[in-house]
Amino acid sequence: MYHLTIQTHFAAAHNLLNYQGDCENLHGHNWKIEVTVQTDQLDNAGLGIDFKLLKKKTNEIMDRLDHKYLNDLDMFKGVSPSSEHIARYIFEALSEELTGIDVIVERITVWESDNACASYTQS
Repeated sequence: MYHLTIQTHFAAAHNLLNYQGDCENLHGHNWKIEVTVQTDQLDNAGLGIDFKLLKKKTNEIMDRLDHKYLNDLDMFKGVSPSSEHIARYIFEALSEELTGIDVIVERITVWESDNACASYTQS
């Protein structure tokens, strides 16, 4: 099995719902996103997926989040836009974008700071 990982980022504001502390107030992050996909097949060039294509598909999703107030976005209506929920959203959106390509999204990791992250997988 091959595992391929890219990193990207986005900046946005949010506030956590039902949280007893400072993060219940409006604040922002420069989130770093790690995307890992897996495949057991390589193409004729020896690639599981072209990194250029994986970055393009991922950055299309980042454009939906970048410089936004996450609480106002449809995908987070009534849901606290925590790093956990952001990771799941990116996982599901990217899985849909990669339908028909011989890779599966394995893990999305969302870093909200240099020392705190949340990951989402389906297993």
